[in-house]
Amino acid sequence: MFHIVLVAPEIPHNAGAAGRLALATGSVLHLIKPLGFSLEDKYVRRTGLDYWKDVDLRVWENLEEMQAAAGVDARFWYLSTKAAKGLWDAKFADGDYLIFGCEGRGLPENIVYGAGEQAVTIPMKADSTRSLNLSTAVAIVLYEAVRQVGF
Repeated sequence: MFHIVLVAPEIPHNAGAAGRLALATGSVLHLIKPLGFSLEDKYVRRTGLDYWKDVDLRVWENLEEMQAAAGVDARFWYLSTKAAKGLWDAKFADGDYLIFGCEGRGLPENIVYGAGEQAVTIPMKADSTRSLNLSTAVAIVLYEAVRQVGF
């Protein structure tokens, strides 16, 4: 089981899609405040359809609170276009936390650069696009982690 962490998500569709991915993989969805939408938003519910009520959802005041609750042995992966290490070089383990920044800004640079080898990026063709949609990025990373570990 993995943990999908969205830090200050802005778009309800992405949170709903991440919730559906969490259900499909037996993962937990963590949302870090502030949220750019209400969890009652019709777009969150529409994306998650009738599954939203079944999502193992945890909402946190800040990233530090979630990390403290995860415990000292928790492993955190920070996903960013600013990371030097490619996703294919990451070695995931069951229970890992996959941390994604908000749609407009991504994760703060101090977090990414402070994460060292735990900061990874999704490989993209040079000069193609600056980033991927958040829910697309979650799907790519989550299923690579599942591929490595299995269900």
